[in-house]
Amino acid sequence: MSSVPTAAEQEPGTTVTLLEPDGGSGLVRRTVLPGGLRVVTENIPGVRSAAFGISATTGSRDEDSAHAGSAHFLEHLLFKGTRTRSALEISALLDGVGADHNAYTTKEHTCYYAKVLDRDLPLAVDVVGDMVAHSVLDEGEVETERGVILEEIAMYEDEPADLVDDVFAEHFFGDTPLGRPILGTTDTIKALPRERIAEQYRDAYVPSELIVTAAGSLDHAEVVDRVAAIFAEQSAAAGDARPSGPRGPGEPVRTFDGTIVQPRETEQAHIILGSEGIVRTDPRWHALRLLGAALGGGMSSRLFQEVREKRGLAYAVHAYHTAYADTGTFQIYAGCLPEKADEVIGVCREELAKVAASGITEEELVRAKGQIQGAMVMGSEGTNARMGRLLSHELVQPRHFSIDEDLARFDAVTLNDVSEVAADILTRPRALAVIGPYEADRVF
Repeated sequence: MSSVPTAAEQEPGTTVTLLEPDGGSGLVRRTVLPGGLRVVTENIPGVRSAAFGISATTGSRDEDSAHAGSAHFLEHLLFKGTRTRSALEISALLDGVGADHNAYTTKEHTCYYAKVLDRDLPLAVDVVGDMVAHSVLDEGEVETERGVILEEIAMYEDEPADLVDDVFAEHFFGDTPLGRPILGTTDTIKALPRERIAEQYRDAYVPSELIVTAAGSLDHAEVVDRVAAIFAEQSAAAGDARPSGPRGPGEPVRTFDGTIVQPRETEQAHIILGSEGIVRTDPRWHALRLLGAALGGGMSSRLFQEVREKRGLAYAVHAYHTAYADTGTFQIYAGCLPEKADEVIGVCREELAKVAASGITEEELVRAKGQIQGAMVMGSEGTNARMGRLLSHELVQPRHFSIDEDLARFDAVTLNDVSEVAADILTRPRALAVIGPYEADRVF
């Protein structure tokens, strides 16, 4: 399939096959409509559901500091009425067929989706498509939703286990789009005018920057026809535009080490110890995933055994990697009693140093492969997950890979591969973020 064009290279008005129905995947096809809107579907035999989504290739990192939170604000508003439907009618139609429907905003994209019975896919396409194509951004709804988002921010700030991620990002990436919270801040949301949100809607939700994905019991041509009808006005206005390519690396991303403490009278200390990781297209990505699993991916992982099982220092401890177009973060999270924070951090640093110097064992590698591959296959059995997989490939990869191809990529990782990526990532300068009952200048 190496000769298959990327979406940006594909001629508008054409359809290509991206994956044949084998290798763990169904038939995956992509049609590029005139104006640059792409529709990617996977037909999965033997299921009775279908998941449909429309994603914009913009997220919170595309905002300036004065308008932080605008992408997420817009996500909320698209549920609040179109030219022909009220907010209640949108939710009633989807609730009435038992749809699993929602939306989410990330740093690099925004997605609106609905999972329904296969017989109700036309309704899901119509309603979600109408939301994205014909939202009115009513002034009254803007003010109502402003209050809802302020409540969401307050709720999030009451969850220190989640909030510590934002504290870490703000310190590690500084005052940059990657360092700002996706939700925005209380100040930016209060000041955000409807005109700025409408401007983002006009500029970012154009056909060339939208990706339609669907997976399940479906017919590709029928989905394409329905999407084309909904976006006919936008496609005509877009002229000869083509789909956008994957987000480029841009300027080098500056990161900061050192410690940031957010004083908070919590019962636990919430800790993140992290360094710069790698981009999603880095050939070492699979090795780094396996390293993360061996270090802190389950109850048999090194950090879980050392921190919780042997010493009883924490209830939760895990490792994870987040990849962006131009950088990434490799992080360790732990939650513990405040008086145990120094010891927990010390043990984590010791284990990172050991693995950086000596790698992991063959047994740990085999276990990590089984853990990741098992989760991948079991997770891929849902149509929502398969739709998300299509989106992930369109956003960042030069081509689509079957599930069997991804499994083989993990199988191909050697101990030496993991040792090399560990020696690189685990020796990079680290930042430490802590939320807990400490002074702001507390040293750990």
